[in-house]
Amino acid sequence: MRMRPTLSWVPPEDLPPGTTDLEPVADALSVGGVLVLSGAGLSTESGIPDYRGKGGSLTRHTPMTYPDFTASAQARRRYWARSHLGLRTFGRARPNAGHRAVAAFGRHGALSGVITQNVDGLHQAAGSEHVVELHGSLDRVVCLSCGAYSPRGELARRLEEANPGFAPVAAAINPDGDADLTDDQVGDFRVVPCAQCGGVLKPDVVFFGEAVPPARVEHCRELVREAASLLVLGSSLTVMSGLRFVRQAAGAGKPVLIVNQDPTRGDPHALTRVALPLGPALTAVAGQLGIPVGDRT
Repeated sequence: MRMRPTLSWVPPEDLPPGTTDLEPVADALSVGGVLVLSGAGLSTESGIPDYRGKGGSLTRHTPMTYPDFTASAQARRRYWARSHLGLRTFGRARPNAGHRAVAAFGRHGALSGVITQNVDGLHQAAGSEHVVELHGSLDRVVCLSCGAYSPRGELARRLEEANPGFAPVAAAINPDGDADLTDDQVGDFRVVPCAQCGGVLKPDVVFFGEAVPPARVEHCRELVREAASLLVLGSSLTVMSGLRFVRQAAGAGKPVLIVNQDPTRGDPHALTRVALPLGPALTAVAGQLGIPVGDRT
């Protein structure tokens, strides 16, 4: 039986730049009440690239912004062509060992919740429950005129019918499900309107330059208030949407633990940063705690 240690925050000047010691993560999970905050790095082992890691998509790709999407019909044509093609590959991604470990921690009662910055649905596919999708999900589409929601699969069917034979070869797939296509490949791709009112359809995800809904932010803040500690998995914490929860937890004296191979913006607030690949690291922690991970896909 593992002892349930008392964890405390350590000043950043006392922290090493990165470690391979998983003991603090195992200790936090043995205490329980851990809130997970996950980012794109957790899905890289499923074949979905991240934004800012080595070879991340931002080195070659500029994500769609909310102002561009809402202001330009051509931008929407480019987005939907690329996203429609990307979804075929994106939809084949399966949970990896990291997702399965998080789900196992939840089943074991070690977690108080999961907040993900990812839009791929892989936490839920691995068996995690009550996941807060901070940036939304690619599985849904919303009309910007009437506010109606519809399944992404329904839109995919309509886009297939409107664009028979559309099958260019993409240079790469990005974390938001967007495929890298040239303007020539996009061509005269036809965008379909809302089936209810004829308005503009948008994936139910938070674009760059778009604010996370305030009610969702407050819900996440409440989860931080209720948690015993915060475990960040695969996020650079470069943008404020995730960093604010790290700052909140640290400000409340709650331990913040980060597993990310590269330095993050949250490191000064963290008890430790484990610089190891997520799948093997989380599987090792589960083994230390005697928690079976399983192989759900």
